[in-house]
Amino acid sequence: MISSPLSKIKTGSIGTITQFMDDMIAGKLMTMGVLPGSEVRIIRRAPFKGGIYLKINGQNMVLREGEAETIILSTGY
Repeated sequence: MISSPLSKIKTGSIGTITQFMDDMIAGKLMTMGVLPGSEVRIIRRAPFKGGIYLKINGQNMVLREGEAETIILSTGY
């Protein structure tokens, strides 16, 4: 398993959240049910580092590039 920031994962990849690096962003995501261990699929990216469209535990959401940088994912490859 390889761990890297969510912002560095390729579109179409699936990973599992292992940790949050920013407590404020972690608090916001955790109130929405996004916890360590949640499965994340990268759906697509907006141009010019606008946003990253994700499916997390069956719900769609968009994160800014800076927010995605603070989420560490573990991927199978």
